Amino acid sequence: METRHRVFVGDSRQLSEVPDDSVELVVTSPPYPMVEMWDDLFVELDSSIGGHLDEGDGTAAFEAMHAQLDTVWAQVERVLVDGGIACVNVGDATRTVGDSFRVYQNHSRVVEAFERREFDPLPEVLWRKPVNSGTKFMGSGMLPPNAYVTLEHEYILVFRNGSDSRGFEPHSDRRYGAAYFWEERNRWFSDLWTDITGELQALDGDELRERSAAFPFEIPYRLVNMYSVYGDTVLDPFWGTGTTSLAAVVAGRDSIGYEREAAFTEQFRERVTDVPELSRRVSQRRLSDHRRFVRERRADGRSFDYEASNYEFPVTTRQEKSLRLYSVTNVEQTDDGYRVHHDPV
Repeated sequence: METRHRVFVGDSRQLSEVPDDSVELVVTSPPYPMVEMWDDLFVELDSSIGGHLDEGDGTAAFEAMHAQLDTVWAQVERVLVDGGIACVNVGDATRTVGDSFRVYQNHSRVVEAFERREFDPLPEVLWRKPVNSGTKFMGSGMLPPNAYVTLEHEYILVFRNGSDSRGFEPHSDRRYGAAYFWEERNRWFSDLWTDITGELQALDGDELRERSAAFPFEIPYRLVNMYSVYGDTVLDPFWGTGTTSLAAVVAGRDSIGYEREAAFTEQFRERVTDVPELSRRVSQRRLSDHRRFVRERRADGRSFDYEASNYEFPVTTRQEKSLRLYSVTNVEQTDDGYRVHHDPV
């Protein structure tokens, strides 16, 4: 199997290289409005935002920042196929602007933006992010009533564009081959992910590190497996360090990334060299985890009704029989990204 991964340095408010109805899945984590590390970016996009902040008008600044994200969501609507899925990882923000401290609910505003475009919201996922325990308490600390709870989770918002069906042919090989294990389904399709923790980014240069807000690899990897099949294209309009593309490579899907900072694409070239080993580890881990599940289930006296077609172990459901994992064998750099070769595991 061969997959293609393109990366464009440009403005995701246009996505000019992406044709209409050409993407099956969007997985992204945008800059979060009202989080100070992103102020300069939003002011660069709309100078009035700086004025709102200086004047202490947090509500106006919040709305103006989201107006910039709205232009990207309009492009997502254009390029996403009917029945395609958009997954947006976003966190809320707490901030003092002027004399007012409050929470700015980014997740609610993003939901509103997608609903205006007639996307159907699907059940969302919460995952816990790392918190600096030494500065965990805000407000008056141990004294009521002016202490504030710490934001320790982020949202993965899931939206469907149009139809609730992609129109696959019956018993589609690329769909059934992309099945996940029954026990993975039970863990992945929970609305609370407690087994994923955030990760810090090892990037060269303080400025580059400040402009990065990448989420853990496991998040886009799960989402790519949950909401796409082999042969699909995954788009990340806020590409950053390229974690979504990395997940798509390992999962055997095509990908497209848009990023304003060319330096991030240079950093990604270094990450790509480790892709074959990462791919092998991920595939072997999933197979090993399933074999352990089989042993534990049998130890409890339970049996299986189905045998996997491509592996020497049983599976729980008929839908898993054709499941096939792939690992990366070779990565070739192209003019606009990478061509990746995969072999069955």
